[in-house]
Amino acid sequence: MTSTNHSFKVFIDFDGTITKEDVGANIFLRFGQHPEVYEIVDQIRNREISNSEGWKRLFASLPIIDKKELTDFILSFAIDTSFKSFLSFLNDNNIEHYILSDGFDFYISKILKRENISTIPVYSNKLIIESNGNLTPIFPYKDEDCFNCANCKRNHIINLSGDDEFTVYIGDGTSDICPAQHCDFIFAKETLLKFCEQERISFSPFFSFDDVTKKMKELISKKRLKKRHQAELKRKAVYMMG
Repeated sequence: MTSTNHSFKVFIDFDGTITKEDVGANIFLRFGQHPEVYEIVDQIRNREISNSEGWKRLFASLPIIDKKELTDFILSFAIDTSFKSFLSFLNDNNIEHYILSDGFDFYISKILKRENISTIPVYSNKLIIESNGNLTPIFPYKDEDCFNCANCKRNHIINLSGDDEFTVYIGDGTSDICPAQHCDFIFAKETLLKFCEQERISFSPFFSFDDVTKKMKELISKKRLKKRHQAELKRKAVYMMG
């Protein structure tokens, strides 16, 4: 165990971060009608519709899918092979950690169960499989003032961390851009990495969770750490909005 005088909270994206591929997106690529799926995705990207409305339209576009076939497809997706050792590192150092996902509990819970991961809190959207086979998305954590995400990860970060804690965000995609900006330390790849580069936001690139573990060990061993000033300003702005 590495000793530390600092208190950390770690927030982790799921699709494309814990899993090697985006499970949610692949469901529509596998089962959806491609021209319609691509059209809806473009509407989301162009901000013609909100993320939550986009999810509703995507699920409405799907044909009836056999539940076992969907489950088998979901369970074909692998996780980062070093994720479990990263969780062990966090647990050994008493660092609280959470999964924040703009995806859905149906596949997140099945993949975590397969991997025997049962203790990490998950905040995600919900997916209801109705008796007629329809898939209905539910958004229990939607912020009505937020157009970009169906599950407001920023709000979870604000609610789950305090001013005396250092916040860490680990992600890869578009839904990670907003929450990452409210954190002190960012681990980024792919879309999130490109955004941080363009906006000159300090971050650590990562390929696997081994990279994150190595850097986190360095952070917790330092005698002095500074909060990221722009993250503090953004958090204060949220507090002022109430």
